[in-house]
Amino acid sequence: MWKIDVNLSIDNGYVLISIKDNGIGIAPEHQDRVFERFYRVDKSHSKSSGGTGHGLSIVKHAVQYHHGKLELKSEIGKGTEITVHFPIEADR
Repeated sequence: MWKIDVNLSIDNGYVLISIKDNGIGIAPEHQDRVFERFYRVDKSHSKSSGGTGHGLSIVKHAVQYHHGKLELKSEIGKGTEITVHFPIEADR
């Protein structure tokens, strides 16, 4: 069974949003590239079944716009965790 956990926390001046699954994972050679526009790990899928490679690129740009940062942890056969770190601004 596929499981997705979403966690929200505050740590050291940041709001953290963590999304973790127990899916197939992302191989180390792809991890640095998954946030690039049009990049798809599995090139065998067509656009109709595998997406366009825009999703994580949009996430990256939205996070950067809000002065945040992304962290990716993944292991083949064990799943992936992406954590978004948004700074807490005192003057808001």
